[in-house]
Amino acid sequence: MSRLHTESHLVARIGWLRAAVLGANDGIVSTASLVVGVASASAGSSEVLVAGIAGLVAGAMSMAAGEYVSVSSQSDTEQADLGRERKELEIQPEFEREELAQIYVARGVAPELARQVADQLMAKDALAAHAHDELGISEMTTARPIQAALTSAATFAVGAALPLLMVIVSPANLLVWTVSVASLLFLALLGAVGAKAGGANVARATLRVTFWGAFAMALTAGIGAVVGTAV
Repeated sequence: MSRLHTESHLVARIGWLRAAVLGANDGIVSTASLVVGVASASAGSSEVLVAGIAGLVAGAMSMAAGEYVSVSSQSDTEQADLGRERKELEIQPEFEREELAQIYVARGVAPELARQVADQLMAKDALAAHAHDELGISEMTTARPIQAALTSAATFAVGAALPLLMVIVSPANLLVWTVSVASLLFLALLGAVGAKAGGANVARATLRVTFWGAFAMALTAGIGAVVGTAV
C-alpha cells in the first residue's frame, strides 16, 4: 500500500520572503549610505546618528506604505479577475468548461480525458479550478498586503539598526570605513540567508546584493565628501 507524504514547496514562502529580503536589504543599504554620506561631509557622530535614526523611522514607514499599496493593487487585480471569471461561469458554463479542457489539452492531456478532468474539477469548485489553471492564482501565491507591509517594515528596521549599531561602537575617525565594511558583511549574510530560504544560488545572490550595496555607499560617500568640501 502506497503512503502519501507531505511536501513543503519553497514557492509557498514567496510572499513574505520577497518582502523580508527587500525590507532588510533596503534598510541596510539606505541607512548605511545615509550614514556614510553624512559622515563623509565631516559631520560629528551625534549628527550622523540622528540622521540614521530619522532614516530608519522614515524608511520603515515608507516601506510599509509602499508594500501595502503595491500588493493591494495586485490583490485588487486578482479580485477583479476572479469576479469576472465568476460571472462568466454563471453566464456560459459550457464555454468555460471547454476553455478549461483546452488548457489541459495544451499541456499534453488527451482531449477526452481533459474534458473529464475539467468536469470533475468544476463539479468540486469551478472558480478555484479556473483561478488556478486559467488565471494562475493559487493559495500559495495570492497577494497579502498586510503581511507584506508588516514584514517589510519590521525587516527594514532590523536592517537599518545594524549600520546604526556600528555608528555607536565605531571611533569617529573610522566611522565611514567601519560602517561600510560591516554593512557589506551584513548584506552578504542577508543575500546568503535569503538565497538559502528561497532555494536559489547562494554565491550569486550574495555577490549581487553586496555589489549594489557597495556601489550605493561609494556613490553617497563621494557626494557627501564633495558637499562637505563645498560647504
